[in-house]
Amino acid sequence: MRQRRHSTSTEADEPAGDGGPDEAACFIAGAVSELVPIARRHRLETLAFLLGMAKMEAEELVRASHLNNAH
Repeated sequence: MRQRRHSTSTEADEPAGDGGPDEAACFIAGAVSELVPIARRHRLETLAFLLGMAKMEAEELVRASHLNNAH
């Protein structure tokens, strides 16, 4: 029986060239913003709502990061 290794995510686990959580949040905000209108167009209201919430959360993370980096 194979044992599974339990590991926690660290910066060392990130692939080379990965911009980290700030860049990921920015990318996710942009990607999700393209999905929201598609969901709305097809009347997938719950999905559109959840994607909108994901977009707002990603944008808030980006804003918070910029505020923290400005100080």
